[in-house]
Amino acid sequence: MDITREPEKIRDLLKTARTIAVVGASPNPERDSHAVARYLLDAGYRMIPVNPGQAEILGQKAYPDLRSIAGSVDIVDIFRRPEHTPPIVEDAIAIKAKAVWFQLETAHPAAVKRAEEAGLLVVRDA
Repeated sequence: MDITREPEKIRDLLKTARTIAVVGASPNPERDSHAVARYLLDAGYRMIPVNPGQAEILGQKAYPDLRSIAGSVDIVDIFRRPEHTPPIVEDAIAIKAKAVWFQLETAHPAAVKRAEEAGLLVVRDA
């Protein structure tokens, strides 16, 4: 279900979520993914960085992919180019995430459709 234009559902998602995986998290403080990851930590979420090139980001163990994460993930926050998002959505489905959040200009039409068909909540730039 695409909840992009439903602020109350987005608020509910953020209120109930505890664990957010940031795919494409960067150790570079100038990158948006770094700023969002820091914000999530500061807001009290369990933030899991997903970046195969890093061992740790913001003091948190980084994972090479979603399937390597032990435990549940509520939201998969995607900071990757659109052409890289379909396999990320497949991984989000496989780990039984509740939602995928496509950051600005990361949504791939087929990936959005697949996430919706699998029953994930979807947030994307409209």
